[in-house]
Amino acid sequence: MKDIINNLNKIFDSRMRLGIMSVLMVNDWVEFKNMKEMLDATDGNLASHIKALEKNEYIEVRKMFVGRKPQTSYRVTKLGEKAFKNHLDALEKLLNSRD
Repeated sequence: MKDIINNLNKIFDSRMRLGIMSVLMVNDWVEFKNMKEMLDATDGNLASHIKALEKNEYIEVRKMFVGRKPQTSYRVTKLGEKAFKNHLDALEKLLNSRD
């Protein structure tokens, strides 16, 4: 049982980070505005969690201009995909474990 707990990734302890990663796992690029709406988050809250995921190289950021407006989009990296899948596998093992 202890091994299962050790396989959980601390970066995904936050429900907002779980939400961000879940959205990115099933979408290619997601704009900040759309992510904010999907997760019902404030700008600051979403930005701080995105920064933590970016720092760990779990997500990639793309900034560009559409017309005169800046647009920021995100996608999961290969490292992020692997880390998130490992985290989900550990959760599943924890849920299915029997003493």
